[in-house]
Amino acid sequence: MKKIALFGTSADPPTNGHKKIIEELSKIFSLVISYASDNPSKEHQESLTFRSLLLKSLIEDLKNPNVSFDQELSSPWAIKTIKKCKLKYNTENIKFVIGSDLIEQIISWKNFNEIIKECDLFIIPREGYLINPRILKKIEENKGRYIISSFKVPNISSSMIRENNLQLELPKSIVEIIKHKNLYKNLK
Repeated sequence: MKKIALFGTSADPPTNGHKKIIEELSKIFSLVISYASDNPSKEHQESLTFRSLLLKSLIEDLKNPNVSFDQELSSPWAIKTIKKCKLKYNTENIKFVIGSDLIEQIISWKNFNEIIKECDLFIIPREGYLINPRILKKIEENKGRYIISSFKVPNISSSMIRENNLQLELPKSIVEIIKHKNLYKNLK
């Protein structure tokens, strides 16, 4: 049975951090499925259409047969994405990937209890965002399971790139698309 990592991201824009996450996940899982999504608790600078185009380009440039871009799974609600993935890929063995920067929020997510019943969480530590033991205990108390990744991601985010014009932290594959489509005007 395939071990699937399900990695959704706002990708506003996708960064070298996203690239590293996908590369590292592909060393652990037989299939990494990624997609761009709208996060109900964030305002996005660019449309989902453009963000998914950028993420798709990043993934295609990896040329890794263990990594798949599947925008059809995208939903603002994690539970819908998880259920779609289980049906489409005919599996129960899904790890839902979440960064330590979002772990504090997950217990307030819509359908939190259902999410942790449907799949295990795969938590990736990120510099500057400690994993609160209280949150892990809450997951356990609700009979959820999680794995904490042994790899870490540098403290770079899409918002840091947008706010500080950090083009060097963007994968080369997407810089031309950003310029051609006139996206993220402050990244010129």
